[in-house]
Parts: sequence; structure tokens; C-alpha cells
Amino acid sequence: MPTNTLYYGDNLDILRRYIADESVDLIYLDPPFKSNQDYNILFQEQNGSRSKAQIKAFKDTWRWDQGAAEAYQETVEKGGRASQVMQAFRTFLGDNDMMAYLAMMVPRLVELRRVLKPTGSIYLHCDPTASHYLKIIMDAIFGFRHIRNEIIWQKIRIEKAQSSQFAKLHDIILYYTKSNQYAFHPQRMPASQDYINKYYTQEEPETGRRYQLISFLQGGQGPPRRFGDQWLEPTSGRHWIWSQERIDEAMCQGRLVFTDPKKPRLKRYLDEYAGRNVGSIWTDIYPINAVAKERLGYPTQKPEGLLERIIQASSKEGDTILDPFCGCGTTIAVAQRLKCRWIGIDITHLAITLIKHRLQDVFGNQANYEVIGEPVSLPDAETLAQQDPFQFQWWALGLIGARPVEEKKGADRGIDGRLYFHDERVGGKTKQIILQVKSGHVGPAYIRDLRGVIDREKAQIGVLITLQEPTKAMRAEAASAGFYESEGWGKYPRLQILTIEELFQGKQIQYPPQTSTTFKKAPKASPKGPESASLPF
Repeated sequence: MPTNTLYYGDNLDILRRYIADESVDLIYLDPPFKSNQDYNILFQEQNGSRSKAQIKAFKDTWRWDQGAAEAYQETVEKGGRASQVMQAFRTFLGDNDMMAYLAMMVPRLVELRRVLKPTGSIYLHCDPTASHYLKIIMDAIFGFRHIRNEIIWQKIRIEKAQSSQFAKLHDIILYYTKSNQYAFHPQRMPASQDYINKYYTQEEPETGRRYQLISFLQGGQGPPRRFGDQWLEPTSGRHWIWSQERIDEAMCQGRLVFTDPKKPRLKRYLDEYAGRNVGSIWTDIYPINAVAKERLGYPTQKPEGLLERIIQASSKEGDTILDPFCGCGTTIAVAQRLKCRWIGIDITHLAITLIKHRLQDVFGNQANYEVIGEPVSLPDAETLAQQDPFQFQWWALGLIGARPVEEKKGADRGIDGRLYFHDERVGGKTKQIILQVKSGHVGPAYIRDLRGVIDREKAQIGVLITLQEPTKAMRAEAASAGFYESEGWGKYPRLQILTIEELFQGKQIQYPPQTSTTFKKAPKASPKGPESASLPF
């Protein structure tokens, strides 16, 4: 089995079925929540029954329903501190969205503790809306003595004026370990230009190296030392920081400067400064903005610099990293670049498709991994279509590298997805392919409807992806639509029909062989990794 694995499905089910006890070194999770909504709306009570894990695309749908009630009851019946905490929360919160969110999180956090090695660490990314509740739950599951930090990450840089409160600028990352024996590698942030200008004010004329002068004394009694041809006593209660041998070497190198005849000072060169130790307030990692190179268009995408710091701080090369809500795959991409093993889980085929594109764009064929949970045969595809037609649609579009055109069902205007391409020289117009996906019975009317859609949208090609075998009448109707003529590339059927079975066999859409522009490409992997801007100390 390949070292790295990408799972499609409910992470609670995946954790219980596939992930072994104490097999993971580091966990990062950023579970979705409706943090952009008003606090009172968050606590509005909900009725009705929903599937307990149906997180549709980028929408957060934690609601108090049958699934949430079952998750709550399971936690309560197991007893222990998590049970006690959840019963107290329900008394306080009642049956609402926040309670549903917590009820769904507890069994997942219990499973995450199970799969974490005794020396492992977990970073739970959240915002202030729910962080105080999650911290109590983490105390109950991991132990209040095992919290290492509450990290504040400043994610917003433009402070919008608020008439009734201070601007909300940060997220919270709860850092826990499973025991007191854990890996931690201190991280450093580079010096800002303001810091350099303030402290590194000297420059060697011979070398051009910038430096500052620092004290050569520290606390504690110590003997006198020889500096050139003179012996100097340290001041009372102090001692010289280096041995006589190192002092002799520094004198020869010109690294000791006497601003006072009795008080040598040491040159600290800027090019030797390793940086300042990172604390629990992170202001030097910028969020993904509209022009960032790594931006993929995923609403909750986190910057690679954030995950790089976490992975480097709490793991080493070859360790196993797990992200149970992996979204667009930032954790996976950074773990791959840092030569760690990884496990990613997501419940939408849209995310799985995006991650596969990202790995291919960044690492090419070097990203060796397996996808578990995706259909690999026609019966698998039929099962997915019966269980969840919407997920079937996303998965089918992913087979040809297309992105769904709408997030909500019922508002597609006859368009399930689009592909874009260029077949002209630089500066030519972007061309489009309109896609429809059908899992049920199909007939010639679907082809006529698709023809009307591509005419309305002024698209070049239309494609029907179908689970069922098309009839002869359908193929005849498609053939009557004629061809799209691409200058320099030839003719392509204007209406095309592809079955799922044909896609499994490797058949693809016929269109000019130019690079599709449907997904924004991630930049190629760099040994240096992403650059994080530094701010003044």
C-alpha cells in the first residue's frame, strides 16, 4: 500500500475503519463552522432530519438534527469527562447549531486521540466563536495538563471600521499533546527591516557586514580573563560569557570591540542572526489574498506557511501527518514537500478532485498516493449515484477535470460544470465546454436541451456524461449538431456523449489539445517553500 492515502468519506467512519491505533505523529484539523454568521443566528434552534455528515462543498451545515442527536447520545452513554462536559453544554446551550457542532466534533476528537502516537501532537484550528467550547472539550479528551499553547494567528490585515466592536482579526489554534513526552522543534522568524535598522546600526568598512554590539557579560561569578595584553575583572556578580580560548580567537578575528577600556563588547553579525523565537502570537504569516500565487479559489484555504510552521515544529521527515478535514489539501501539499507521510480525509468529491489536481501541478508524478472511497468500477458508480446524486455529479465531473458550476442544487440552468480552453495564439479568447451529468434514464430530449444550452451560452462544445448507455436516437441527435472547427487543430463534435464506463476505460472529451484552465494551478514545489512576510518585532 502506498505511503500516502487520500480518503473520500465521513472522517468519523474513515478513522474507525482504516486508521490504526497510535499510528499518527501529528494531526492538524480545521473543521468547518458558520463563523461568518451572527452569534444569535448560530444559536437559532433547528428542526428536521439531515444526514449527519453531509457537508456540501464549501458550505457549513452543522445542524441539530437526528444525526447530531445520535452523536450526542453516543458520547453521553460512553461516560467519562467528555460525557459530563457535553451534558453540561446541552443544559446551557440547548438544541441548536452550536450544540450540533460540538456533538459532531466530540466523537471525532476521541478517535483522533486514539490514532495519535503517545509522542504525538494535535493542532485544532478554530475561531473565537467556538474556541472556548472546544478548549474545554480538548481538556476533557486530551487532559488539561496537555495543552501546550493557545496560538493566536492574525489572519486579517485590513482593519475594517466597526461601529459596535473591535475588528475581528484572528483565529485560534489549540495545541495539545497526548502526553508529556512529545516532539517540539523551536521555530524562528526572520528579522524585519525595522528591527534591522534599529539594532544592526554598525557596518564593517572592510567587509560591508552589518552588526550590533552586545554585552560580553552575564550573571554569575567568574574569574578574570586576558584580552590581548590586559587582564580584566568582570563586574561584581557577573562573568565573561566565553572561555579564555574563545576570547583569544575572537580577539584575533576582531570580534571584540572596546567602547570602554574595561568593558569589551561582542559583534553580533546580521548574517549570523538565526531570528527570533516564535511565540504563541503569529503575526508574520499572511493569509491567502486575491493575488497570492498559492491561491486556488477555495474559500477556507490556509497559507502554506502556517502549515509549514506547525509541521516543522512538531514532526520530522518521515513522520505521518493526518488532516481529517483536508479541504483543498494545504496540509497534504506541505507534508509532501517536507517529505512526511500523510493521510487526508474529505467528504466531498469536489475537494478530492481539487487535491489531486494540486498534487499533480506541484509534484507531478513524484506524489505517490492512493485514493480510497472513490468509485473504481461501474457498480461503485451506480452505488454512489443511488446514495448521493450530488456527490456522484461532482465525482463524474472530476473524472474529466471539470469544476461544478453551482454550489446549490436546482440552480444550474442546465449546466452542471464547465471546462475552459484556449486554442488560439496568445491573447485569444477563452473557449468553454458545457457539461451535464445524468445518473438516471436518458433520452434524445436531453441532447436537444443541451444543444439549446450551448447555443444560449455561446459555448463551443457540449458534453453529456451519463451513467446509462445512450440510445441510438441520442447519438443521432448529437451527430446532427455538427462540429466545432478550431483553426489549426481541426474539427471536434459539437455535442458529445460520454458514459461512465467509457471514462473508466480512459476515453476523454474531444477538444483542442491545449491546457485546460478550469482549475487554478498551484505553483511548482520549491525547496525553499513559501515565503512568509515578516513584521516588526
